[in-house]
Amino acid sequence: MSLPVLAALVVIGVGMIVAAIHFTGGSRGASLDTPDAARERFAIDFPNLTIGRTHVTLDRRSAFLELADGRAGLVHAVGAKFLTRLYGPMDVASLRRSGPSAILIRFSDFTFPGARFEFENAADADRVAQLLSETIEGRRAA
Repeated sequence: MSLPVLAALVVIGVGMIVAAIHFTGGSRGASLDTPDAARERFAIDFPNLTIGRTHVTLDRRSAFLELADGRAGLVHAVGAKFLTRLYGPMDVASLRRSGPSAILIRFSDFTFPGARFEFENAADADRVAQLLSETIEGRRAA
């Protein structure tokens, strides 16, 4: 078999495999359809924590959870999986508003340095900003 024919067969074969994975849902990203879904996912990694209010972002890819001990929880979709984090006083590097219902957060965690999070309304963005600002204030007081 000639090299050009073999190369064409490989390209067509790989293309068909990628298309099959895509059309069967293999490239679909994870999402948090409800606040309960975020709580359930967070409880898998942190089963002993009491969760209060939950604030889901507009794109349904992230949720911030108010915890009874004053810390904040985060569930964030990365591809088809979820990243969960527990943020305390030393974990929030900076926080600023990035629009009427959005905040830009930088974390001290190099595995998830931060992102821009947009909420359905300004009240949710204000509450999450307040929750994470309290962790910044807690660090300054310590």
